[in-house]
Amino acid sequence: MSYKKVLVAVDTTDEAEDVIKVAREIVEEKNATISAVTVLRPIADFYVNLYSTLEAGSEGGFEGRAADRATEWLTDLVKRCDIAADSVNVVIGTPAVEIRQLAEKIGADLIVLGTHGRHGLGLMLGSTANAVLHGAPCDVLAVKVHAEGTG
Repeated sequence: MSYKKVLVAVDTTDEAEDVIKVAREIVEEKNATISAVTVLRPIADFYVNLYSTLEAGSEGGFEGRAADRATEWLTDLVKRCDIAADSVNVVIGTPAVEIRQLAEKIGADLIVLGTHGRHGLGLMLGSTANAVLHGAPCDVLAVKVHAEGTG
Protein backbone atom coordinates (compact mmCIF):
# COMPACT_ATOMS: atom_id res chain seq x y z
CA MET A 1 0.00 0.00 0.00
CA SER A 2 1.27 3.44 -0.85
CA TYR A 3 0.58 5.88 1.98
CA LYS A 4 0.85 9.60 1.28
CA LYS A 5 -0.53 11.19 4.47
CA VAL A 6 0.02 9.62 7.87
CA LEU A 7 -1.64 10.79 11.07
CA VAL A 8 0.11 9.67 14.24
CA ALA A 9 -2.03 9.90 17.36
CA VAL A 10 -0.33 9.87 20.74
CA ASP A 11 -1.24 10.40 24.34
CA THR A 12 1.03 12.19 26.79
CA THR A 13 2.83 9.08 28.02
CA ASP A 14 6.44 7.97 27.68
CA GLU A 15 5.43 5.49 24.95
CA ALA A 16 4.43 8.33 22.60
CA GLU A 17 7.94 8.66 21.22
CA ASP A 18 8.00 4.96 20.29
CA VAL A 19 4.74 5.35 18.36
CA ILE A 20 6.01 8.44 16.55
CA LYS A 21 9.21 6.62 15.58
CA VAL A 22 7.18 3.84 13.94
CA ALA A 23 5.14 6.40 12.01
CA ARG A 24 8.34 8.19 11.00
CA GLU A 25 9.77 4.94 9.58
CA ILE A 26 6.65 4.46 7.47
CA VAL A 27 6.79 8.05 6.26
CA GLU A 28 10.44 7.69 5.25
CA GLU A 29 9.79 4.43 3.37
CA LYS A 30 6.78 5.81 1.52
CA ASN A 31 7.96 9.41 1.05
CA ALA A 32 4.77 10.55 2.76
CA THR A 33 3.84 13.47 4.99
CA ILE A 34 3.09 13.15 8.68
CA SER A 35 0.81 14.98 11.09
CA ALA A 36 0.71 14.40 14.84
CA VAL A 37 -2.25 14.73 17.19
CA THR A 38 -2.95 14.40 20.86
CA VAL A 39 -6.49 14.66 22.19
CA LEU A 40 -7.32 16.03 25.63
CA ARG A 41 -10.56 14.93 27.20
CA PRO A 42 -12.81 17.86 28.10
CA ILE A 43 -12.39 18.66 31.75
CA ALA A 44 -15.91 20.04 31.94
CA ASP A 45 -17.29 16.55 31.30
CA PHE A 46 -16.04 15.45 34.69
CA TYR A 47 -15.95 18.50 36.91
CA VAL A 48 -18.61 20.89 35.68
CA ASN A 49 -18.99 22.93 38.86
CA LEU A 50 -15.28 23.12 39.66
CA TYR A 51 -14.50 23.89 36.04
CA SER A 52 -17.03 26.74 35.92
CA THR A 53 -15.51 28.29 39.05
CA LEU A 54 -11.94 28.01 37.75
CA GLU A 55 -12.90 29.19 34.27
CA ALA A 56 -14.49 32.38 35.57
CA GLY A 57 -11.36 33.48 37.41
CA SER A 58 -8.61 32.47 35.00
CA GLU A 59 -7.30 33.87 31.76
CA GLY A 60 -7.51 31.32 28.95
CA GLY A 61 -9.33 28.82 31.11
CA PHE A 62 -8.25 25.51 32.51
CA GLU A 63 -8.65 23.65 29.20
CA GLY A 64 -6.82 26.41 27.35
CA ARG A 65 -3.83 26.10 29.64
CA ALA A 66 -3.91 22.30 29.32
CA ALA A 67 -4.00 22.62 25.52
CA ASP A 68 -1.07 25.06 25.59
CA ARG A 69 1.02 22.65 27.66
CA ALA A 70 0.07 19.70 25.45
CA THR A 71 1.02 21.72 22.36
CA GLU A 72 4.43 22.54 23.87
CA TRP A 73 4.97 18.88 24.81
CA LEU A 74 3.95 17.52 21.40
CA THR A 75 5.95 20.18 19.52
CA ASP A 76 9.05 19.24 21.49
CA LEU A 77 8.42 15.54 20.88
CA VAL A 78 8.00 15.84 17.11
CA LYS A 79 11.10 18.04 16.86
CA ARG A 80 13.12 15.34 18.68
CA CYS A 81 11.80 12.83 16.13
CA ASP A 82 12.79 15.12 13.25
CA ILE A 83 9.23 15.98 12.23
CA ALA A 84 8.08 19.49 11.34
CA ALA A 85 6.54 21.40 14.26
CA ASP A 86 3.75 22.69 12.02
CA SER A 87 2.35 19.14 11.87
CA VAL A 88 1.16 19.36 15.50
CA ASN A 89 -2.54 19.23 16.38
CA VAL A 90 -3.95 19.39 19.90
CA VAL A 91 -7.68 18.83 20.15
CA ILE A 92 -10.10 18.76 23.07
CA GLY A 93 -12.75 16.07 22.80
CA THR A 94 -13.29 12.32 22.74
CA PRO A 95 -10.03 10.77 21.48
CA ALA A 96 -11.43 8.23 19.01
CA VAL A 97 -13.91 10.67 17.52
CA GLU A 98 -11.41 13.50 17.20
CA ILE A 99 -8.70 11.27 15.71
CA ARG A 100 -11.10 9.90 13.06
CA GLN A 101 -12.40 13.39 12.24
CA LEU A 102 -8.89 14.86 11.89
CA ALA A 103 -7.81 11.94 9.70
CA GLU A 104 -10.75 12.62 7.42
CA LYS A 105 -10.15 16.38 7.44
CA ILE A 106 -6.49 16.10 6.40
CA GLY A 107 -7.08 13.22 3.99
CA ALA A 108 -4.93 10.76 5.92
CA ASP A 109 -4.65 7.31 4.42
CA LEU A 110 -3.07 5.81 7.55
CA ILE A 111 -3.55 6.41 11.27
CA VAL A 112 -0.76 5.18 13.56
CA LEU A 113 -1.44 4.95 17.30
CA GLY A 114 -0.28 3.03 20.33
CA THR A 115 -2.13 0.26 22.10
CA HIS A 116 -1.40 -1.45 25.37
CA GLY A 117 -3.08 -4.70 24.29
CA ARG A 118 -5.28 -4.83 27.36
CA HIS A 119 -6.69 -8.08 28.67
CA GLY A 120 -9.81 -9.03 30.60
CA LEU A 121 -12.11 -6.18 31.57
CA GLY A 122 -10.01 -3.57 29.73
CA LEU A 123 -10.38 -5.55 26.51
CA MET A 124 -14.12 -5.99 27.04
CA LEU A 125 -14.64 -2.27 27.57
CA GLY A 126 -12.56 -1.41 24.53
CA SER A 127 -9.76 1.05 24.01
CA THR A 128 -9.02 4.16 22.02
CA ALA A 129 -7.26 2.08 19.36
CA ASN A 130 -10.28 -0.20 19.02
CA ALA A 131 -12.65 2.76 18.88
CA VAL A 132 -10.54 4.51 16.23
CA LEU A 133 -10.45 1.35 14.14
CA HIS A 134 -14.23 1.11 14.00
CA GLY A 135 -15.33 3.89 11.71
CA ALA A 136 -11.88 5.07 10.63
CA PRO A 137 -11.78 6.65 7.16
CA CYS A 138 -8.49 4.87 6.37
CA ASP A 139 -6.12 2.11 7.45
CA VAL A 140 -5.12 1.97 11.13
CA LEU A 141 -1.83 0.65 12.49
CA ALA A 142 -1.85 -0.12 16.21
CA VAL A 143 1.67 -0.18 17.66
CA LYS A 144 1.89 -2.35 20.74
CA VAL A 145 3.58 -0.38 23.51
CA HIS A 146 4.58 -1.56 26.94
CA ALA A 147 4.27 0.47 30.08
CA GLU A 148 7.57 0.60 31.96
CA GLY A 149 8.14 -2.61 33.84
CA THR A 150 5.62 -4.67 31.85
CA GLY A 151 7.44 -5.56 28.69
